[in-house]
Amino acid sequence: MWPDRGLEVAVLIGLQASGKSTFYEQCLSDRCTLVSKDLFPRGARNKQQRQMRLVDEALSAGRSVAVDNTNPSPEEWGPLITLGHARDAAVTAFWFPPDVVGSLQRNAAREGRDRVPDVGVFATLERLRGPALSDGFDTVLEVRFDGRGGFEVRSAPDT
Repeated sequence: MWPDRGLEVAVLIGLQASGKSTFYEQCLSDRCTLVSKDLFPRGARNKQQRQMRLVDEALSAGRSVAVDNTNPSPEEWGPLITLGHARDAAVTAFWFPPDVVGSLQRNAAREGRDRVPDVGVFATLERLRGPALSDGFDTVLEVRFDGRGGFEVRSAPDT
């Protein structure tokens, strides 16, 4: 889909139920180790520290990483950019522009722990900001559903 540039940190950015996890499975799972706070036990402490440790361990072992969380702002993605660059990895933002109606519909179809209260989607929307090269990313790509069960990926307009 796009060239392999060696060691990479893929930062997935978007609302809950925007397609990030499906995109990872379809497009990144063959080349990136998955790190997601959603995989940690519900009551786990220090999730941010744990996430950063797992990213660092993977990069130190020469494995590219995909960070699949909402990552709505520079507060979340900034440390990932810093760590990626410290490990000589290219850091790519995969931006899923908000589709609130679609996210709420997909979220409503989820069950159990996978379903997020609607208020959580709206809280993320309030904090969500599109990534830009000026944030320190090496590449910013926009990801949208293609209408055929897959995704279209293109260079994102600089936000």
